[in-house]
Amino acid sequence: MSITANWSYPTAIKFGAGRIKELADHCKSVGMKKPLLVTDRGLASMPITQGALDVLEAAGLGRAIFADVDPNPNDVNLAAGVKAFKDGGHDGVIAFGGGSGLDLGKAVAFMAGQTRPVWDFEDIGDWWTRASVEGIAPIIAVPTTAGTGSEVGRASVITNSETHTKKVIFHPKFLPAVTICDPELTVGMPKAITAGTGMDAFAHCLEAYSSPFYHPMSAGIALEGMRLVKEYLPRAFKDGTDIEARANMMSAAAMGAVAFQKGLGAIHSLSHPVGALYNTHHGTTNAVVMPAVLAFNRPAIEEKIAAAAAYLGISGGFDGFADYVVSLRAELGIPEKLSALGVGTDRIDEMAAMAIVDPTAGGNPVELTLDAAKALFHETI
Repeated sequence: MSITANWSYPTAIKFGAGRIKELADHCKSVGMKKPLLVTDRGLASMPITQGALDVLEAAGLGRAIFADVDPNPNDVNLAAGVKAFKDGGHDGVIAFGGGSGLDLGKAVAFMAGQTRPVWDFEDIGDWWTRASVEGIAPIIAVPTTAGTGSEVGRASVITNSETHTKKVIFHPKFLPAVTICDPELTVGMPKAITAGTGMDAFAHCLEAYSSPFYHPMSAGIALEGMRLVKEYLPRAFKDGTDIEARANMMSAAAMGAVAFQKGLGAIHSLSHPVGALYNTHHGTTNAVVMPAVLAFNRPAIEEKIAAAAAYLGISGGFDGFADYVVSLRAELGIPEKLSALGVGTDRIDEMAAMAIVDPTAGGNPVELTLDAAKALFHETI
């Protein structure tokens, strides 16, 4: 069976090994003549990034790059990126990398056409309608990890550098015009990043599936996304050159992001303030808190999780599923406690207050109260 395909849900996805070679053609197809490639510092000098720049340069599109991007991108990074975009006279953005490069790249393309501060476009009500759409630059997304799914998303997560809170910035035009999913770009990921990003994809699928909101299409996508993670993440972790496993994990990542249109929950509500305050890896943080949140949500999702377990071939209903999550986490070398990531107990009250107002909290199947958030942090640290 060929694992090469062209998808149009929710955006045009060019999927398959080696398809990064098409980058320049897709730039031209959306009108880019002078694109800016936005990525993170760690990727800037990597062969996969330089190879993408080579493709652009060979086609006469230059090789401009902006890489002043933190692991949890913030408004300072964004301002610098917009300045680089404008100063360079660029007309489009290639968002390249994991969640940080993808989120920051999309935000640069969006904010290049705005006069209001980025916080005016937080994902609250119809705030997105405040945006001026004329100046939003086209976006091509190229993921190099298999977790975030930002390559098919209509939002970016940006940290406020003053308040240290993560904000979801939303606009329909954040959706890339074209996404290139080339599993060969993920082959060089370190084991820890393969594990963390893979568990991020699993968290997206699990929380979307568990969300009480009505979206049968997303629920079905989330369920199959979990199956792909179960089957292929251990393989990708064991052998980073397993292209079939890498490809299916890229699929699972995109599916998770499509699915969480249905909602996210307390896994992300707890993870966001931890990442903002301690700069931890997002997917790894999700994996650490996942078992505790599962147990917390059990009264509302026991039957639903039992059905998922049956589909995934896991015996024992809810308990079997919960045991599987713990065993998968251990197999991937992910720690059991946030303290192993440098998180202390001294800021629990602050993190709990941030968690209950996080936009993902509203999708949790059990209300995340302040006391509940504090208890979950005490349990997971």
